[in-house]
Amino acid sequence: MTTKPPELRAALHEQFARVGRAVASPRRIELLELLCQGERSVEALARATDMTMTNVSQHLQQLSSAGLVDRRRDGTRIYYRAADERVCSLVTDLGAVARARLPEVERLAALYIDGSELLEPLTRTELLRRLGRGDTVVIDVRPTEEYESGHIRGAISMPLDELARRVRELPKTKLIVAYCRGPYCVLAPQALTLLTARGFRARRLEDGLPEWRAAGLPIASGS
Repeated sequence: MTTKPPELRAALHEQFARVGRAVASPRRIELLELLCQGERSVEALARATDMTMTNVSQHLQQLSSAGLVDRRRDGTRIYYRAADERVCSLVTDLGAVARARLPEVERLAALYIDGSELLEPLTRTELLRRLGRGDTVVIDVRPTEEYESGHIRGAISMPLDELARRVRELPKTKLIVAYCRGPYCVLAPQALTLLTARGFRARRLEDGLPEWRAAGLPIASGS
């Protein structure tokens, strides 16, 4: 029996809705944001999100059933990762649409991320140009395991919780550019607050590692 056009449309829309239902939870969006930084075990995701391993596993099952995450087993541990770059683009686009259409998102972003002129973001193009001149130091303020999974080539790992005691490692003669997980990550803005208070010239990257990687720009992995 040939499927009629209305039935076909309904079937397609139902499959699209599976993805929509999978990202309808703030905790699952949080998990996807983390998995777009790199592969993580269930235990690591539970630590990063303050959820129980049972809750994390349940959320991951729903993300997996919608084809948004992949998994692999290594001994007794299971590791998850974003299925591909389109999944990470979906998460970024969700944030962009929400900010454009929901005043509360714009208010929160302006309050906690945009801040002031001191936090004016640096574009990827401008950062590449500055790196070519050698007058800029890039720091990755995400946790170490995220840095080791992948980072901007040449960036220094300086997790936010270590920054205060390691700030003397940074030169005051150069611009310090901090980045973290993406345009709505609060780690880089917090780093800028600390750096500017210590007398550094500092900016944050306009987004984070997923967008840098998606743009085909150079990345590295390992410590």
